Amino acid sequence: MMALDDAPFLDVANPAFSLRSEPVRKAREASWFARTPYGLAVLRHKEMGELLTHKALIQGSQNWPELNGVTEGVFHDWWNRSILVTEGEDHWRLRRLVNPAFSPKVVKALMPDFERIAHDLADGFIARGACDFMAEFADPYAARVLCLLLGLPEDRAPFILRTSATMGLALGVTFPQVADQVEAATIELGDYIGEVLAERRDNPGDDILSIMVQATADGDRLTPEELHNLAMMLAFAGVDTTRNQLGLGISMFMDHPDQWEALADDPSLDMAAATEVMRMRPTITWVTREAVETFEYRDVTIPKGTVIHLYSESAGTDPAVMAGAPFDITEKRARNYGFGGGIHHCLGNLVARNDMAVAYRVLSARMSPPRADGVASWLADSGNTGPISLPIRFDPR
Repeated sequence: MMALDDAPFLDVANPAFSLRSEPVRKAREASWFARTPYGLAVLRHKEMGELLTHKALIQGSQNWPELNGVTEGVFHDWWNRSILVTEGEDHWRLRRLVNPAFSPKVVKALMPDFERIAHDLADGFIARGACDFMAEFADPYAARVLCLLLGLPEDRAPFILRTSATMGLALGVTFPQVADQVEAATIELGDYIGEVLAERRDNPGDDILSIMVQATADGDRLTPEELHNLAMMLAFAGVDTTRNQLGLGISMFMDHPDQWEALADDPSLDMAAATEVMRMRPTITWVTREAVETFEYRDVTIPKGTVIHLYSESAGTDPAVMAGAPFDITEKRARNYGFGGGIHHCLGNLVARNDMAVAYRVLSARMSPPRADGVASWLADSGNTGPISLPIRFDPR
């Protein structure tokens, strides 16, 4: 039986450490798991798939604020009441109530607006042949799509972007250094969401928030606190992960211009492009679980209370399953776990996959493969990651 202390150690709490680095590759070759300052890290595809749904594990993200020294406050309390960390029947109840708001019918009806927003933003820079992709497309696109989903005026997009992006810093390894900023942004966004929900109760529309306000199942409905917490999660996660993932996608296409042209030649590959980007370069670099009991797995004893991070990119590029498969949007791949799995599979995954697919499809039709046009800046390559700025150049189609 292998002892935990015999596993490789990865210093992922260091902001300079990359989860795509050679130490991670060597650790994956030597073992299915590694030790980290946060607990254990699962590095391989097969083990990630099995442990995502293991009966001895629950969603472990509730520990993240405490692991970073944040033990109280509005962000801490909201995080620990969110659907992300709710378990068992309580979690299933919330999903039953809000699932209608994310149905394929609802998402399909939004597609023309996704395209309208993408074209409108592209109009601002295509003729110029250059842009900062984050500032001029990814950031405003994600924020405007979120406003569309929640029925908010599009002129609130900069506010939603600023507050959600600041809250998003909580999911990176620099959280302790920006905790005060995260707290202030959480209060600011929470106050605004509260005002919007009060208005939706009196004057519901056909947006996702209105559907959630009115949602019932067998006579049950969301409490005001549950509704507020869910709306906050939508605003927070819906903007931050989308903008980061779009930036990471463009960075992948910069390195693989043939794939950009493949998408331009066959726009039906747009969903495959979104999926392949998440396999190779996920913004959510790990999915978290916690052991609720001591258990044995692959000859290793996992003690109760152990925090386990399952590494999405390491699993998605695992040569045992992917055989060193390069970035290729035309190939079928084994499942990637960018949206998690089990009962905590991302609630908004259908929206996210579709709005990213539309963005890649619209842009590939309007510009040649993007190439670097200066020095990009990046969030730390662990926790939630992505470009801060991404200057690109291209030829208009």
